[in-house]
Amino acid sequence: MNKITIGISDLSVGAAPDSIITYALGSCIAICLYDPILKLAGMAHIMLPSSRECPADSNIRKFADTGAAELVRLMEIKGARRIRMKAKIAGGAQMFKVVSESANIGKRNTQATKDILRSMMIPIVAEDTGDDFGRTVEFFSNNGILQVRTAKMGNWEI
Repeated sequence: MNKITIGISDLSVGAAPDSIITYALGSCIAICLYDPILKLAGMAHIMLPSSRECPADSNIRKFADTGAAELVRLMEIKGARRIRMKAKIAGGAQMFKVVSESANIGKRNTQATKDILRSMMIPIVAEDTGDDFGRTVEFFSNNGILQVRTAKMGNWEI
């Protein structure tokens, strides 16, 4: 098994028996896509909801809208079919007190991720979002399980 590590504003795709891991999700979202026929898994660690808010930033992997689209594109290159893809998402915490809803980047990231996946007709079959704690997640390509680890709340699988 190869453990693929991705950082913030990054993404990767792996096939069974690979796993993909990302650390320290706070307000960021891990978008995890799975094709169960090919046992192909992909993960994007997005930081912000929309590329339209930062048009000068060319890192398409940073944003929910462009990062999700790029992840789908890379999975399709490896043979995945969008019609078979299922999504799991995690993160989107409110790590700091905010004075307005628009400042709650975790909530905005979560909603943007849901919106883009819905527009691509990829169902979200599980999620672990919100609250006020960080997460580390590992996504397993052999079975599509997303393992969530936290310092504050323990560990679980979705």
